[in-house]
Amino acid sequence: MDVNKNKSYHFIAIGGAGQSALAKILAIKGFNVSGSDMVESKYTKALEKLGVKVSIGQKKENIKEDQIIVLSSAIKEDNPELIEAKRLNLPLFHRSDILKLISEQYEIFIGFSGTHGKTTTTSLCSYILEKINAHPAYASGGIISGLDTNANAYPDSKMFIAELDESDGTIIKYKPDYIVINNLEPDHFDFYKNGEKDLLNQFYKFFENLKPTSEIFINLDDEGNRSFLNSIKTKNVVTYSTKDKTADYFASDIELNPMYNSFKLYYKGELKGEIKTGLIGIHNISNALAVVSVLIENGFKLDEIKQPLLEFQGAKRRFETVFNNDGIKIIDDYAHHPTEIRATLSAAKKQAENKRVVAIFQPHRYTRLKALWNDFLTSFDLADDLFVVDTFSAGDKFDIEFNSENFAKTINHKNVKYVKGDMEQDAKEISKYIKKGDFILTIGAGDVTKIGHLLGDIYEANHRN
Repeated sequence: MDVNKNKSYHFIAIGGAGQSALAKILAIKGFNVSGSDMVESKYTKALEKLGVKVSIGQKKENIKEDQIIVLSSAIKEDNPELIEAKRLNLPLFHRSDILKLISEQYEIFIGFSGTHGKTTTTSLCSYILEKINAHPAYASGGIISGLDTNANAYPDSKMFIAELDESDGTIIKYKPDYIVINNLEPDHFDFYKNGEKDLLNQFYKFFENLKPTSEIFINLDDEGNRSFLNSIKTKNVVTYSTKDKTADYFASDIELNPMYNSFKLYYKGELKGEIKTGLIGIHNISNALAVVSVLIENGFKLDEIKQPLLEFQGAKRRFETVFNNDGIKIIDDYAHHPTEIRATLSAAKKQAENKRVVAIFQPHRYTRLKALWNDFLTSFDLADDLFVVDTFSAGDKFDIEFNSENFAKTINHKNVKYVKGDMEQDAKEISKYIKKGDFILTIGAGDVTKIGHLLGDIYEANHRN
């Protein structure tokens, strides 16, 4: 597919984080862009300000004969716009094809991949480059705190930063000059039926398609990464670690404080300096290492990136504070895998100090809950109280055995409660148990994020003078 500014690009479900990022970059670059979604959102409003025509509601009338149609993996065959596009025999492209097209327009393409941490590392890298006026182009999977956008581009951008999603296998399409692999752990079992085996095989294919000059940055702290590294042959590997002193980039003297992390950075045994980051938790030391290493390898100096590293507060829905009043703090986090949940609760326990940590968990996909059932059962040990709400299906069929109610019955936790209903009903029920001084987390990749905001509203309404 070639760049063609004479064509109109129509994004079905343009309000999604991934779709909207690509639509924004094309719009900035002068392409004719339109799209549709079921509801208005911050993403659609931002696109309309750029002149993008956004239709709320998906109907065949939105499809025109001169359009190139851009789809995501979430679009179903019965979508009326997709049906009409097929009837008109219009060109259909997956969002990964558009991301590939965009990436090929820049001199340097940096991709962040892996099971966990893609959005955080992509966002951190983009934030730093924006703050030091490096004029990056970037596409992140979430709104970047401090920038209030998930994507941007400049006329003179030479470097493109992107989150490369492995969930649907499309990662094999990309050929980044620098690729960061945060970790490789089984997930997305609707695509990777055989778990880790299928995941590693997909990354082998991805690796085989890379340019001979591409550099791989790999986290040695992750078991899946080590298995991958032991099975490939290349000289273009840069390693980083919080545990292995033989890594090229090594974090030593790590301090985890309630408001920031700090560590000493070593490169091949030589002390390069001390780093502080506003991101909380040991997993975010790895995330910071990933970004620092790839930026240094691209010629940026540690001194110029230190301040943005400290200032960065994360991406939206990544340990995001949504309410903080009268001693009650509510954090919203996208964690939907056992490893992510443990990391989130560990960071929360550190920040909460002696406060009661209350976790509100919404499983995401019945297939994931089933495949990782035993692992999920041990993920909430650090929570003092646990509320489990109904599973966000994301298109999965209801599982009579592996569901939220049975999870709450099965988990060995001293204070667990299953709450049934929609988000408003859940918030009203959970609000009865909230106490002054609680440190509350809403956890999951679905619409559980609504509960945190609703709990804050309920608490304020009940305590107005």
